[in-house]
Amino acid sequence: MAQAQPDLLEAIERETGPAPRWSVVWLHGLGADGSDFVPILPELVRRDWPAMRFVFPHAPVRPVTINNGMRMRAWYDIRDFDFDAVDRADDAGVEESVAQVEALIAREVERGTPASRIFLAGFSQGGAITLAAGVRRREPLAGLVGLSTYLPSPRRAADTLADAARAQPLFMGHGTQDPVVPFQAGERSAQWMRGQGFEVEFRGYPMPHSVCLEEIRDLGDWMSRRIAAD
Repeated sequence: MAQAQPDLLEAIERETGPAPRWSVVWLHGLGADGSDFVPILPELVRRDWPAMRFVFPHAPVRPVTINNGMRMRAWYDIRDFDFDAVDRADDAGVEESVAQVEALIAREVERGTPASRIFLAGFSQGGAITLAAGVRRREPLAGLVGLSTYLPSPRRAADTLADAARAQPLFMGHGTQDPVVPFQAGERSAQWMRGQGFEVEFRGYPMPHSVCLEEIRDLGDWMSRRIAAD
């Protein structure tokens, strides 16, 4: 019996020109929504880039344990503040969100954008889903972007790692003063990904749990190299 496909998440979309040839699916952080990263586009997008479609989905609303069970937009439940806790991330929630992201990627392919021209990006909890989805891709994407984030379960990621996934380059940026997702957590995740054969560019910035102009410019440079190599 064929597995039922998840309903497509509601999303904000922005196109930089007619007939987009590339796509970026961008996942927001815990408690935010798809509008969170729309404002960075003027700083990120380069004039010489081909037309692109940016898709900013809204995560489902669910209770979050570390926030006293408050319901908010979240890609999965977080049960523990300790990043070394085995069951910190809700595995079922991670799986659900990975499937929903894959459905969004499949829609971009149906719209005429091949996987090789799709970037998957995310900030914080959205970045965690980006990494979790990225390691199991059997058809490589143009690249993965994880900002101020970490790999939620390296042991589970190792079990789901696809050989073809290693062809995806990865950009990670992290604040050295991050009080939410410690810099060391991001650094360890980058090292794990590199150890599995991923090409990883990891950069630290003197900032808290946020993004900065230098980081967005570095990301734009990295994306330009990926686009030029197509």
